[in-house]
Amino acid sequence: MTYSNSTVPPDGERIQFSNGKLQVPHRPILPFIEGDGTGPDIWRAAVRVFNAAVEKAYRGERQIAWMEVFAGQKAFDRFGEWLPEETIEAFREFLVGIKGPLTTPVGGGIRSLNVALRKALDLYVCLRPVRYFQGVPSPVKRPEDVDMVIFRENTEDIYTGVEFEAGTRDNADLLAWLEHEKPEAYDKIRFPKSSGISLKPVSKEGTERLVRAAIEYALRNNRRSVTLVHKGNIMKFTEGAFRNWGYELAEREFGERVYTWAQWERAKQARGEESANVEQQTALQNGRLLIKDVIADIAFQQTITRARDFDLIATTNLNGDYLSDALAAQVGGIGIAPGGNLSYVTGHAVFEATHGTAPKYADQDKVNPGSVILSGELMLRYLGWGEAADCILRGMEGAIAARTVTYDFHRLMEGATLVSTSQFADAVVAHM
Repeated sequence: MTYSNSTVPPDGERIQFSNGKLQVPHRPILPFIEGDGTGPDIWRAAVRVFNAAVEKAYRGERQIAWMEVFAGQKAFDRFGEWLPEETIEAFREFLVGIKGPLTTPVGGGIRSLNVALRKALDLYVCLRPVRYFQGVPSPVKRPEDVDMVIFRENTEDIYTGVEFEAGTRDNADLLAWLEHEKPEAYDKIRFPKSSGISLKPVSKEGTERLVRAAIEYALRNNRRSVTLVHKGNIMKFTEGAFRNWGYELAEREFGERVYTWAQWERAKQARGEESANVEQQTALQNGRLLIKDVIADIAFQQTITRARDFDLIATTNLNGDYLSDALAAQVGGIGIAPGGNLSYVTGHAVFEATHGTAPKYADQDKVNPGSVILSGELMLRYLGWGEAADCILRGMEGAIAARTVTYDFHRLMEGATLVSTSQFADAVVAHM
């Protein structure tokens, strides 16, 4: 494609996707959006860390060809569009990229630039690893027990945005249809005349591709278990179906590589609980991956009180939204929480800061760049550049352990040295 807003690096090459695998050249073109508010500050720091990690790992044999593309306030100011079509096309053509936080336009139009980008590329997995770095201030007693990966469904549930505003004709028509055709459903609505109505679709296809990706990731990365988090005790045909479809997919496609709690239930009914327990224990001792499920509200409690029981979590959109931020709070907050949006079907992936734009701190070289830095670590690992990703983790661990931190951690840590955004990047590079 020919780009009018951006410049394609002439010495870079496109990443290819073939037979379910990325083919990554030694100088891949990676689109980036620096972001709004504090975005430019944290991007300047993060890109230095990325380049330093690649240089340290590969000594010039590999480099990233960065290509700036535009979205958010910067795009609107320059081109009169919040999300230019060519920005979407750049991510589509070059497959993998990264972005900072973006402003959501006020007063109509796109409800969320992040959501629009995910939907345009069908990035159905929101990947949110959560782990503890020694020395990070935490509100819980044993934050070191937190080492989880969340696979959050990224295109269905509340992200569909199918809503009917109270008092509108569409809302009244829907309620009238319910009252006439489905009176048992209409009677469940406590105050129908003043209620806004929202539809919550959860599909078999959407569930299966998410759970498939989660199980493949768990097997590939030697995780111990996959927990399906749902509210199926109340919403039986959406959240409950997510659980059931997940179990069915696991047994049908992964067979002897997994053991599910659905299998345990069948063994219990057939031969008793003791026999079922022996069957599960034997399966796990033989290296099978455990597939289990937990009701969403219980998961919130147990990820705090029994964090070691959770390894990889696969869940619907809203549950994943809540859990991702709640778990991040245990290990330092969303300021250092990485995220990625991926399609394992097409290979497309956009990694991103998980926090907002914090405009009051813009251009102050003050905020923590950890979220974008660790999102870049995820990106490098996704590219298969694990050595460079390891450099970033070592750098983050070393900088935080040395208590050279930005203001958000400094105010909570005794004996820490306060550094700027750019100085924190220097510290990460120094500890690689």
